[in-house]
Amino acid sequence: MLKAVIVDDEPKAIQSLIWELSNFSQEIEVIASFSNPDEALLFLESNTPDCLFLDVQMPTIGGFQFLEQLKNKDFAVVITTAYDEYAIKALKHEAIDYLLKPIDSDDLRECIIKIQKYSDRTINSIKLERMLTNFNSQFDKKKITINTDGKLLFLDVDDIVYIESDGNYSTLFLQNQKKIVLTKKLKEVDAILPEHYFFRIHNSYIINLNKIKAFIKNEGYVIMDSDQKIPVARQRKSDFLEKL
Repeated sequence: MLKAVIVDDEPKAIQSLIWELSNFSQEIEVIASFSNPDEALLFLESNTPDCLFLDVQMPTIGGFQFLEQLKNKDFAVVITTAYDEYAIKALKHEAIDYLLKPIDSDDLRECIIKIQKYSDRTINSIKLERMLTNFNSQFDKKKITINTDGKLLFLDVDDIVYIESDGNYSTLFLQNQKKIVLTKKLKEVDAILPEHYFFRIHNSYIINLNKIKAFIKNEGYVIMDSDQKIPVARQRKSDFLEKL
C-alpha cells in the first residue's frame, strides 16, 4: 500500500482528492492532509510518504516554494492545480506528474502507475545501497559510503579532515579543499564513521584525529591540517585527551 500526503489550502479540494483516490485506487492510502503548508513541512521532517499531492497556488507558501523548503525529498511529488501554465515548472522541480483540477479519473489512474514505478525504483535503489554499503564495510575498513545527490560515494577516511553541522545538514571538508554537503544531521554522520579515526569534539564538529596539526590547550581549540581552528567542548575535553 502506497502512503500519500495531500497539501492544499482548500479543504474541499482535499476531500475531493481523498474521495477520488479511495474510489479509483486500492493502492494508495492517504495518511495525512494539510491545508496549512507550514504544518505539512513539519510533518514531512519526520515522516516519509511514498507520494505527495501538492497544490501550486496557496496564499502563505506557494507549491514550488514549499518544495524548495523540503529537507527530505525521498518521495514522488505530484503537482495539482486549476491552472495549466505550471506544467513546465513542475517538471523542473522534479515532479513525476501534473494533475489539472478538476482531476480526470483516467489521468489519476496513469498518475498512480507512475507513483508505483517511482516507489519500486526507490525500493530497489535502497536495497542496492545497503548491499554496497555492507560489502564496503566488510572488505575495506578505511572507506565509508556516502549517499549524496543521487549517487553513492566511497570515501577514504584519510581524505576527510573534519565535518561541520548545519542543523539538518552536515558538510564534509576534504583534504583536497573540496566540500560535500549531506542531508544528514551530525549524529547520523557520526554513526557511519569509524571510531578509531574520528571524534566528535564539539556539538557542531567531528574531526579526523589523524589530521590534527596542533592542540592549543589554553584556548581550547585544535588546528587541523587545513589550518581550520575547531573548538574543543569542555565536556568532551577529557575524552579527547584520552583519544590522543
